[in-house]
Amino acid sequence: MAKYKDYSYEQTLMIPVSFEKQVLPGTFEYTLCHLIDHQIDLSIFANRYENDYTDAPAYDPAILLKIILYAYSKGINSSRKIAQLCNENIVCMALAADRRPHFTTIADFISTRHTECAELFTMIISVCYTQGLIGKNMFAIDGCKISSNCSKEWSGTKAELLAKTKKIERSVNYLVAKHKSTDTSWDDQKQREKEEKAIKKLKAQSDKIFDFLESNVERMGSQKKPIKSNIIDNESAKMSTGHGVLQGYNGIAAVDDKNQLIVWAEAFGDINESGHLPEILEGIDKTCKKANIDDDIYETVTITADTGFHNKKNMDLIHDKKIDAYIPDNQFRKRNVTFQDAGKYKKKVQNWKPEKGKHYFSPEDFFMDTVTNKLICPAGHPMWLKSPNFKSSDGRYVGQSYQGYIHLCKDCALRSKCIRKKSTKARQVAILKEVPDGKGNIPVEVMKNKIDTPYGRSIYSKRMSTVEPVFGHIAGIKKLNRFTLRGKQKVNTQWLLYCMVHNIGKIKIECV
Repeated sequence: MAKYKDYSYEQTLMIPVSFEKQVLPGTFEYTLCHLIDHQIDLSIFANRYENDYTDAPAYDPAILLKIILYAYSKGINSSRKIAQLCNENIVCMALAADRRPHFTTIADFISTRHTECAELFTMIISVCYTQGLIGKNMFAIDGCKISSNCSKEWSGTKAELLAKTKKIERSVNYLVAKHKSTDTSWDDQKQREKEEKAIKKLKAQSDKIFDFLESNVERMGSQKKPIKSNIIDNESAKMSTGHGVLQGYNGIAAVDDKNQLIVWAEAFGDINESGHLPEILEGIDKTCKKANIDDDIYETVTITADTGFHNKKNMDLIHDKKIDAYIPDNQFRKRNVTFQDAGKYKKKVQNWKPEKGKHYFSPEDFFMDTVTNKLICPAGHPMWLKSPNFKSSDGRYVGQSYQGYIHLCKDCALRSKCIRKKSTKARQVAILKEVPDGKGNIPVEVMKNKIDTPYGRSIYSKRMSTVEPVFGHIAGIKKLNRFTLRGKQKVNTQWLLYCMVHNIGKIKIECV
């Protein structure tokens, strides 16, 4: 029988450790150390400290940045776990030079260095550009919805939150009334204590909602209607995703297509992506100028974004700034002949078959009464104007939509020749005309025509393969599936730090 030497993983070995030799060339931590020690200007952090002559020495920002970015690269974003790494992980101990900051120091650094982190992000982009990692050919813009450190159950409009407090009060009143109606026997004592704790908890929840409503005004949406607020993190938003509804933030990024480098990033606490396009474009321009990439980036780069960024205001902005952009409307796939037989985009066919030789009245059988300015049906009945500015789904036709009066259509002698389905209550007719050629000069129509060209489809098809893998890498590999901080400013800092981690992973540093 074969014999093997005994071994045990439970034993402890005391050995001398050289911190420099723990950071191996070609690794993320090696690149990180080289950037922070030799290529990044950390003087931007100095203004935070006022301990030149008094107070205790602070931890060097270089140390804190190294351990935070290293931990983020390993999918660890808890301040307590990062502090634990400094005590247990040999690589993290080497990066920290055996300094062991408390988790509160790490948390405070992440939460309060939003301005410095934004400048640091720009510096890293500048390094990426000097290494030829940014092509300036196409920037793809998209958003990644990520949960925040709060529950969606505490979201609602002012009316919904007030209704929630009333429901809580009813529960409290029920438990109080139950206490009064029961005796104080020993058998009920444990249940009584449990219910008293429940009453105390419910009252605290009710007070929490009332305090929030007194100190915060109701949030209004883009259509001037109340939107849901969250009493834990009021800057976050309720968002619908492919995996359900979450309470969180939308991390938006602009990604260069050459090496999938993030050239701009910011987190927003709402679902309205289109409303942020102006500041996104402005932010990209400012970042590229600060990073010495280009004084006018829009002279060379093409912008792509999905249908969530398409609206008239944004198309007018792109047209005025003369930006080469490809942002389709939500009907562009239906106009694409490639998808004409696809089930999702195939034109719907009526599920009826007319009887042989049977004739149904067409729009040409209706005529306009110029005296009353009403459409008259073949039976001689007037129809009311349902929509004065009707527009076809493909945008090619505009006109007016009319509908018959239900009580007239119900008993009409010609109903069998006018209405196909028995369930239809009244006939509708649209009098349309084709959009004139002059309409094609409107920025929205210009964008539609641009997207519908073979070249436009080719450019736009690269968007998803440029930006989506970046979000997959950050959320899947780097484990950012939930922001651990609250408030837009803090969440944005965490989003920028993760984007830095992604970009640093693309940088190659030769062994020196």
